[in-house]
Parts: sequence; structure tokens; C-alpha cells
Amino acid sequence: MDQTTRTPARFGSYVAVGDSFTEGMCDELLPDGQFRGWADRLAAALARRAAGTAAAAFAPADFRYANLAVRGKLIGQICAEQLAPAVALGGELVTLAGGLNDVLRPGCVIEDVEAQLGAAVERLLATGATVVLFSSTDPTRRMAGSARLLPAIHRLRAFVERLGEHPRVVVVDLFPVGCFDDRRLWAEDRLHLSPEGHRRVAEAVLQALGRPASFDWRAELPPLAAPGRWAAARADLRWLRLHVGPWLVRRITGRSSGDGRAPKRAELLPYRG
Repeated sequence: MDQTTRTPARFGSYVAVGDSFTEGMCDELLPDGQFRGWADRLAAALARRAAGTAAAAFAPADFRYANLAVRGKLIGQICAEQLAPAVALGGELVTLAGGLNDVLRPGCVIEDVEAQLGAAVERLLATGATVVLFSSTDPTRRMAGSARLLPAIHRLRAFVERLGEHPRVVVVDLFPVGCFDDRRLWAEDRLHLSPEGHRRVAEAVLQALGRPASFDWRAELPPLAAPGRWAAARADLRWLRLHVGPWLVRRITGRSSGDGRAPKRAELLPYRG
């Protein structure tokens, strides 16, 4: 959908569905030990009331928010574990991000990912919700060996764009945005967003929904001196040891970082941010 013509909508409730991207991995920690994340930042902006500003018309005082996302989930698990609760909660706005964990795994059948994502969107639209979808960033400039993922990422992006032709589907396309090539927008694991990355994604969603810009989320960061060859090599070795190695062990043993983990906000409750 052409989001340049979208007018701000008034949402009374918001349900977030997905994996670690939406759970908020690697953002700043909340007092309860949970990660904050772009979805929490989005909810806070939607809930915030400021008389005489555009935000005042954007959300009512009793705005409610739930976040069902759990790290490590594949699209099939998201559909099996989160979709029915999300439908039951009946959020007026739903964000759905999933499929990248599938793409990261060898042997991913992209047709199955598309089928499950498409069915999930249809089910959410049937509730009358506005549904926000995402296209992945380009991983090739920050993750060694990630070029093999591009065919599936491109295909999934094209599929999401087709879903975006529905008038109540909003697509946030992160793939072509150059600032996400900057490693400062990513955590040390190079897979999850840093606090600055989460801040920018929240703003991207707000603008896609028609809210006036509070800053340019696409803007490049100030230049940073490139690390020396040896410093870069040490960083790559540390990344392989601390992040890639454990990820491979989980894949080999059939475990997930989200096993046994409950959603951080399973109920649609009032939210003030």
C-alpha cells in the first residue's frame, strides 16, 4: 500500500506477534529484566497523550498493549502458539514479524514460509485489525557468509509487498535502508538490533501508520573510523565464538533460545509506557 497517503489512525489496542525481533532482544533492559524493544517503544508512543499535538489524536487514554513474541520462534511456531491468542485478544493494531529464523536455517522451504505467513495475515485481517508487516534488512554487510540467504530474503520481501496491497496491511520495508548497514544499529551478535536500531524501527512503524515524523529514521549515522585489520579480525573471532558457535549447537541439538519462555506481556492490558 502507498503509505505516503496514509492518514493517522486512532488505535485503542495493539498486539505484537513474532520472534526475537519483536520481543526486543538486545535493547535496554526494563526494571523487570525484560528487554524493551521497538514494540514497547511503539506502544509507548501510541499510548502517549499530549494535548495540542498530533499524538493526542493518535491513541485514547485507555490504550492497551500485549506482546506475544518469543525469541527463536519459526513462522510455524508463531502461527501455532501466538496466532490464536492474538485473534482472541482482538487488537485493533497487530504487528507480525516472522520467517527470518526459517530463512537462516539450511533447507528452508520458502513456499511453506509464505503459505503460513499469508494464512496468518488473512486470519488477523478477518478480525478487522490493521496489520503491520516487515521486510528484513540486508544482512550481507554485517554478517559473514550471509549472501546465501539473499534469494530467500528477496522472495519473502516480494511476497510481503504483495500482501501489502490489502488496504489494512502496512509494510515497513527495511531492506533498502542504508543506515541498517551500520553495525552501530546492531548488537554484538549482529543479528539483533541495538537500542538505536530499536528506536529507529519504532519510528519507522509510526511513520508508516501516518504519524508525523519526529526524526529521520533512515538517516546515516555520523562517520566512524573503520577498525584496523587486526581489530576487525578479533571482533569476527569473538562473534564466531560467542554467538555463531552457540547458535550452531542449538541447531544441532534441536533446541531454541525460546524453549520454555513465556511471552513478556501475554494479556492486553492498559499501557502508559
